[in-house]
Amino acid sequence: MAEFPLHERMIYTFVMAVLWVFSKLMWRWRVEDAEKLHGSDGSSAVIICNHTSMAEVLPIITHEWAAHRRVRPIFKSEFNKAGIVRWAFALAGGIPVDRGEADMSALRAAQHALQRGEDVLIFPEGTRIRTDDQPVEVHGGFALIAQMGKAPVAPMAVCGFRDITPAGKKLMRPKKCWLRAGDKVSFADAPEGLKRRERTQWVEDEAVRRMYAIRDELRREHPGRY
Repeated sequence: MAEFPLHERMIYTFVMAVLWVFSKLMWRWRVEDAEKLHGSDGSSAVIICNHTSMAEVLPIITHEWAAHRRVRPIFKSEFNKAGIVRWAFALAGGIPVDRGEADMSALRAAQHALQRGEDVLIFPEGTRIRTDDQPVEVHGGFALIAQMGKAPVAPMAVCGFRDITPAGKKLMRPKKCWLRAGDKVSFADAPEGLKRRERTQWVEDEAVRRMYAIRDELRREHPGRY
């Protein structure tokens, strides 16, 4: 960000501040156990999270901004077709990725972001999960990004955001929601004796397992919220 022109940094700061206030008033959120995202050394991480609403992006990005961190969300390149969405993701430092193929430019962009000390945000479910009976396909690749950037994977989860837009409605409602971070997963945690590809898969599976465990904890603590 220090390399950006002053006027762009001012716009970024203003927009982040407005979105932070807006999302706080609308959903009264806070990130529980936020210190687990980075630890005492403040190192970068690949943050993964379950996905139920586009609104979840606001608390995560603005929380990182308020903590004086820069997070780079990875998003589907199809969103670039809409001008305002393309502008918003570009302002947030979003990294577009072409689904269904090995997008090396996106991988390199994420790697360089991690090496600069920035964070990368990925929703491995790939799309919003609106009901519990909706088929879920977890997309891999985030452990490879972490490996390339020499960073751990930081799982977190959200609860309540699915409820803010009732079925058949388009406007979001003010409703309290929750976010919680979990213990990071690093390649050093993997069992000994695994080959490189097996180690990468273990990190991916363990990070996803922790993400869903946090989600289930939040649901048990807030019955009837999703």
